[in-house]
Amino acid sequence: MSAEENIQLMRRWFQEVWNDGRMETIHELLSPDSVARGQRGAEAEIRGPEEFEKFVREIRGAFPDIKVKVEDVFGAGDKVVLRWSATMTHTGDDLGFPASGRTVRSRGITIARIVEGKIVEGWDNWDQLGMLQQIGAYQQPQQPLAA
Repeated sequence: MSAEENIQLMRRWFQEVWNDGRMETIHELLSPDSVARGQRGAEAEIRGPEEFEKFVREIRGAFPDIKVKVEDVFGAGDKVVLRWSATMTHTGDDLGFPASGRTVRSRGITIARIVEGKIVEGWDNWDQLGMLQQIGAYQQPQQPLAA
C-alpha cells in the first residue's frame, strides 16, 4: 500500500475504533500477530486483536463518550505517525477507579507499521498520568522547591 493509503487506514482506525466504538474494525485492520506497545504503560505490550479489543472496551467503558481528533498525520514507507487529542468524560468504573464525572483532555502520538493493509506494530505515547490526575486517581506529591 502507498503511504497515503496507510494514512487513510489509520484515520479510519481512529474514527471507527475510538470514536464509533466499532470492535469489528479492530479485527479487520489489526493483524492477528500484531504487537502494540505503550497503551497500558511504557513497557506493556498488547498482542493481537482480542487483547486490543479488551483494552478498547476498558477505555470506552470508563470514557464512553471519547472523541479523538487527529491533529497531524504523515506517512513514509510502511509507517504512519499521528498526533492526536482526545476529550472524554469519566462516567464508568472500567479502569478500576470510581467514575468521577470529570471531563478529561489528553494528547498523544501514535506510530503504526502497516503491511498488506493490516496494522502489524504500533507504538503509543500518551499522557496517562495526566488522565489519572484529571479523574482524581492520582495527586502529585507536594515537595518544596529547591533553593
